Amino acid sequence: MKHRARRADRPVPIPPVPVGILRDHLEASGATADGRLFSAVRGSPVRSQEYGAVWKEARRKALTPAQVASPLAAIPYDLRHACVSFWLRSGVSLAETARRAGQSVAVLQRYYAKVLDGEEDRMNALIEQGLAEHEA
Repeated sequence: MKHRARRADRPVPIPPVPVGILRDHLEASGATADGRLFSAVRGSPVRSQEYGAVWKEARRKALTPAQVASPLAAIPYDLRHACVSFWLRSGVSLAETARRAGQSVAVLQRYYAKVLDGEEDRMNALIEQGLAEHEA
């Protein structure tokens, strides 16, 4: 993690659906002795030099040929960007999204503000809903 101690960790809450997916994976494939979900052929951690080749093969297996030819999920970091964008579009607050992503709200706003463009109608509906609940 950027700007943190080498062995630092942080809890990240996970909704039930991804928890189920992770549990299914663990039941089918297990984990390494140190708790990692994925390992190199001989059980050691996947080295950073290997990520590119593994990612390229995973994209080839998971995507259509047209998608493979596109920039979709070109690098693993694209999944992080997609996840943060999804959280924001789903209505998770800036503060909670920043906490889960391990970023400041300022950094989140700088890089992801465009994700929220065009949300005026949805935000107005949420405000109206809140006002209606307050009046009731």
